[in-house]
Amino acid sequence: MIPVKSKEEIEIIKESADILGRAHGEVAKAVKPGVSTKALDKIAEEFIKDHQGHPSFLGYSGFPASLCISVNENVVHGIPGEYVLKDGDLVSIDCGVFYKGYHSDCAYSYAVGEVSEELKRLIRVTRQSLYEGIQAAVAGHRIGDIGYAVQSFVEKEGYSVVRELVGHGVGKNLHEKPEVPNYGKRGRGAKLKPGYVLAVEPMVNQGGRSIVQEADGWTIRTADRLPSAHFEHTIAITEEGEAEILTTHQYIEDYLKEQYGETIIH
Repeated sequence: MIPVKSKEEIEIIKESADILGRAHGEVAKAVKPGVSTKALDKIAEEFIKDHQGHPSFLGYSGFPASLCISVNENVVHGIPGEYVLKDGDLVSIDCGVFYKGYHSDCAYSYAVGEVSEELKRLIRVTRQSLYEGIQAAVAGHRIGDIGYAVQSFVEKEGYSVVRELVGHGVGKNLHEKPEVPNYGKRGRGAKLKPGYVLAVEPMVNQGGRSIVQEADGWTIRTADRLPSAHFEHTIAITEEGEAEILTTHQYIEDYLKEQYGETIIH
């Protein structure tokens, strides 16, 4: 059974998502060469707790941190630690907030310092694939339409989508039904209904789509060790047609524009 959220529930998720967006914005200010991933995690955890939220990932199935931080060939679920960001890195930062009984979930990938044009393109394509998927998330469409939109866009650009890891419903639980793959066929899967709240999260590899799990039991990396990027929004299916994006990258991108004159990936 896929949970249908009331308008009141969606409003609470938006409140959670605002805390999350602002936490991401604070982390964005510290994403630069010479900063450890553990330091980024501390910024997020303190901000979320200071705003009466709880980091959704902290303690989730034993996960030891508030952020998943995945660098270069790491796709998702990287554990923050002593690694120090360096010039040329690609870093994906995923975070969730639990507030007033509801979760929100959002991710962003950054170019650290001066990066190659190849990495910038990977980031740009992955970001756009997120919006391609969201555009297909219309009441009456099906889950497969979202995956098809992401996959067809990504593969046309010469990249591959990870298949073993998927988006998901979001609400009282961090992961709810339905699963939202980043690949699929149009017209397949559950029909989208107003009130569904979904995390759409393309994970896009520069090389092949195969992945492996590291010995820490969490970190997922590309099998060929080529870079991977990850973007995510929590959205609500509406009666009006277009999905409503509940999370925001605005605080991140406002800072990047202020600092660099662009979001780096444009």
